[in-house]
Amino acid sequence: MPALLWFRRDMRLHDHPALLAAAEAGEVLPVFVLDSRQLGGPEAVSRTYLLRSLRALNEQLDGGLCVRVGEPETLIPALAREVSAEAVHVSADYGNFGRRRDAAVAEVLAAQGLSLVATGSPYAVAPGRVLKDDGTPYRVYTPFQRAWLRHGWRAPAVSSAASARWLRLRSDAIPADDDLGTLQLPPAGEVAAHARWQHFCDGALADYATMRDRADLDGSSQLSAALRFGELHPRSLLAQLGEEPGHEVFRKELAWREFYADVLWHNPHSAHEYLDARFAAMEYDRGAEAELRFRAWCEGRTGYPFVDAGMRQLQAEGWMHNRVRMVVASFLVKDLHLEWQQGAQWFARWLRDFDLASNQHGWQWTAGSGTDASPYFRIFNPVAQGQRFDPHGDYVRRYVPELQHISGAAVHEPWATTAGYTHGYPQRLVDHGVERAESLRRYQAISR
Repeated sequence: MPALLWFRRDMRLHDHPALLAAAEAGEVLPVFVLDSRQLGGPEAVSRTYLLRSLRALNEQLDGGLCVRVGEPETLIPALAREVSAEAVHVSADYGNFGRRRDAAVAEVLAAQGLSLVATGSPYAVAPGRVLKDDGTPYRVYTPFQRAWLRHGWRAPAVSSAASARWLRLRSDAIPADDDLGTLQLPPAGEVAAHARWQHFCDGALADYATMRDRADLDGSSQLSAALRFGELHPRSLLAQLGEEPGHEVFRKELAWREFYADVLWHNPHSAHEYLDARFAAMEYDRGAEAELRFRAWCEGRTGYPFVDAGMRQLQAEGWMHNRVRMVVASFLVKDLHLEWQQGAQWFARWLRDFDLASNQHGWQWTAGSGTDASPYFRIFNPVAQGQRFDPHGDYVRRYVPELQHISGAAVHEPWATTAGYTHGYPQRLVDHGVERAESLRRYQAISR
């Protein structure tokens, strides 16, 4: 009997267990549904990356991918009827929206006597699998990571385009990209993702343990978008890692992604609400002045070069170095006293790798309301962070042209703002020392 293979967060043909499961049934119709409810959302950059990844997958299938635009609850059962499929095969989706969507589709299919068959997931270890000895979920990363390692994962699935006999059906046109202006995205798709992984293995992986936090260097994998959309499976990467220090640290970074997915699985409300409910009662700034400061942060005009470089990189590339993400998030919450949800929404709009679990819980970790074992007292000094992780000032000068005339590490010095003022660079929005003390005062108020 024919089967449907419904692609979602698994935009690849290699290491694809659901593909193999569908192929066992007979001919396979490859399908992707562009959910009309999500097309109008604010995530313009990640949506454009998805559309490009979709085109790349279609090329791998020689133009045979059946793309439909609409609601899956209607389209998937209709396609199953059209080709007389016995089942619809998917990689399990553990996100909030995906779980609701899949439950709705499964209900309609069941009414037709068909089944939604989930094989594999976007993770090496599916959310909900790693638990404490007492059966409760982990709330702190380090013990989760150790248990995750002990749990282990399966070897990569051996699959490719040749693993199935593909059916063809009429396809809707893939929509045009969103207008991203001057923002430049890297190549999308499985082939490009494997090329980036090989580039990383041949270069930065060896020094990853010591150099990954350097914002001025190409020291990270930049595979977050590929993992978000499943152009690579993390299990494929883990299978190639050894025991060298760089490999060990990269393995731990993959575990962070799986930890946050696990936290969201157990706490769906934390996508938009405080994981630690105490922080909902903290004093936050609101009103016209707070809104002006938020806009300055969004535009990279805070007067703190390391913060501004990160915010401008975001709008130039749809990506930001992870160390810088933590610094700009800390600045928003603890220097500007704004709620983390405002920053998370801005990131959702601009990040090509936007992932609900990683984005929201990364923000909550920095805001002190999430999974950090010693939460609120970690207040990043934006000057010291720049001096440490952009020691020659190259990162700042790359994204803040008003400061290009200031050489070396001097670009991070307090006088750099004044020196750049005549070139259009703004004076500092706030005094970090003053606002740090104010943040701690507000934290003590909710602690009492």
